[in-house]
Amino acid sequence: MSEIVLNGSSFTEFIILGFSNNEKQKVPVVLLFLLMYLFTVLSNTLIIVLISLDSNLHKPMYFFLCNMSFLDIFFTSVTAPTLLHMQLSEHKRISFRACMTQLYLFNSFGAMEYMMLTAMAYDRYQAICNPLGYLQYMNRNVCCILVALAWGGGFIAAVPINILISALCYCSSNQINHFFCDITPLLKLACDDTSAIEFLIFAEGVLIVLNCFILTVTSYVFIAFAIIRISSSKGRFKAFSTCASHLTVVILFYSMIVCLYMKPSSSYSLNDGKILSVFSVHVVPMLNPVIYTLRNTDIKEAVKKYIILCCLYNLGNYCML
Repeated sequence: MSEIVLNGSSFTEFIILGFSNNEKQKVPVVLLFLLMYLFTVLSNTLIIVLISLDSNLHKPMYFFLCNMSFLDIFFTSVTAPTLLHMQLSEHKRISFRACMTQLYLFNSFGAMEYMMLTAMAYDRYQAICNPLGYLQYMNRNVCCILVALAWGGGFIAAVPINILISALCYCSSNQINHFFCDITPLLKLACDDTSAIEFLIFAEGVLIVLNCFILTVTSYVFIAFAIIRISSSKGRFKAFSTCASHLTVVILFYSMIVCLYMKPSSSYSLNDGKILSVFSVHVVPMLNPVIYTLRNTDIKEAVKKYIILCCLYNLGNYCML
């Protein structure tokens, strides 16, 4: 196992500084993150259950949404439980292996989010630009292949970065000024030459993030032209409403990425990075179910139907007593 070398001694753990140690702020911070985490898990689980149970939601769009909900749960679960444990127990140490595992899972699920959003953009492109052939081009096999590429691609993409980062020597400090093991704080602690890793991160950013962004934007350019060509205003509104939720999530997601990573390393502040990471890692996954359900008639109808069924079931049990 690789070791953290600090002032001539060998260590096998990092110290996560997290947020303020002020006793007055501890309870509000824990409650805030706990509520966000619970809301994210419960709301995304509700979407998964609804899509699984309701036959009206067994469509390509909801198949991708179901996978997106799984991703949101896993993505925020990589950091939230550890953060809550450290804030509550004052135990801020994390082993080297646990840190590398957290980094790997965080990068994997992050890459999957890009690819899943791109697959969803392609789905919306087919639905609006090619409505007659939609079910033919977005059949079960195509949907499964797109989802498998997103999941598999994410797990594979994170491997090279993790291998190089785990081989670094950390000699300046073993204190990570963040609330989880992220790439930038770790690179700032390394005393080895990090140019190879920085080039690899840039290359993967171009290969995955930039290509996914270009494909998503291209899909929406074609969608915009298709909507403009629709003669009736009602038809244009209906077509736009089918992709408005996804477009909102795309804008939110890529805006966070630009704020976090698309800036010179010299101007990167770890403290600012922590705040922005909270929005990217916890707030966005929490908002996704809200964004997708507020404007989605099918989801809202499914919720109403199962609420009525639950009420009737409970009423029936009460009358039998």
